[in-house]
Amino acid sequence: MKDEGNPWKVKSSEDIYQSPWIKVREDKVITPAGTDGIYSVVEFQNSAVGIVPVDEDGNTWLVGQWRYPLQKYSWEIIEGGCPKGELPEECARRELKEEAGLTAQTLTPFLEMSLSNSSTDDQAIVYLAKGLEMGEAEPEDTEALQLVKMPLSQAFDYVMQGRIHDAISVAALLKLKQLGYF
Repeated sequence: MKDEGNPWKVKSSEDIYQSPWIKVREDKVITPAGTDGIYSVVEFQNSAVGIVPVDEDGNTWLVGQWRYPLQKYSWEIIEGGCPKGELPEECARRELKEEAGLTAQTLTPFLEMSLSNSSTDDQAIVYLAKGLEMGEAEPEDTEALQLVKMPLSQAFDYVMQGRIHDAISVAALLKLKQLGYF
């Protein structure tokens, strides 16, 4: 496999909408086939950070919360937004403490993802957290979270049953299974 060059030509670009979380941009383009077109892109103001904490007994923690865009409840690994300029590992440590009350001796990145890359620039990095110490969770005002501790193998079973459907969580748990963590 080899990477090919960019076949798209941008004629103009216009910001359509911006909030603290996203920016929507519309580009007038010449497509790879040489025709005129429009490409809309959602640019995220933060990258995504995920954390799978695993204790010495092979347990992990999942967070449950209502996901407004989907209008349904979701069980997930610990996740958060990493503002531009913040190191992803620092963000991961903050989110781990904030959502689960955990601190970790080590954080090891094991997965990088492009999420919905046909229409967004959303990127994610996921860390394995080990050497855990329990403390008090400090959720943000916008978070009404449930925290559940369970064997990592049970979280994997939830993925296979469709009870965990968040993309970052599914990919992270499948990769840890493939890497032999349980």
